[in-house]
Amino acid sequence: MSEQKPPSKTFKQVRADQLEYNAKRESGYRERALKIYPWICGRCAREFDRRNLSELTVHHVDHNHDNNPGDGSNWELLCIYCHDEEHSKFESYVRYGSAGATAVKPATHNPFANLKAKMEGKD
Repeated sequence: MSEQKPPSKTFKQVRADQLEYNAKRESGYRERALKIYPWICGRCAREFDRRNLSELTVHHVDHNHDNNPGDGSNWELLCIYCHDEEHSKFESYVRYGSAGATAVKPATHNPFANLKAKMEGKD
């Protein structure tokens, strides 16, 4: 008596399952990160609002998507372009070592630099 294998999932089913899993996992830390941090890309300093917020992603600094401390210390908000660049750099680092990866300095613009003075009307 031979055992029958369960029918294998189609690509569409596997992809749908993966997208559902990603959405569930992301919904928690994405919402927390958007509450903690200003809606600004940490690399290019592009600002976001509700209209284009879907283009702002949560990047895991240590590249471990399961490392989600409550204080957000493993997250940074990046626009989709900077996020892709960050992962390309990491892939190059993994593949070629540190010589293949180039360091990108974070944005130096601070939109909240004079916030207190502006709120007091001293700008």
